[in-house]
Amino acid sequence: MIILGVILLLIGFFAGVNILWTIGIILVVIGALLWILGAVGHAVGGRRHYW
Repeated sequence: MIILGVILLLIGFFAGVNILWTIGIILVVIGALLWILGAVGHAVGGRRHYW
């Protein structure tokens, strides 16, 4: 999710499309939050593991 957010940020920045920029920021923030929660051992979405 973080990688997709960064890609959308770059596309939105270079193409001048504000909605892609906004969606990219949201995806980066949510992805970082989920990554941090998973790293500290909290269950994310009711699951502790995804495999």
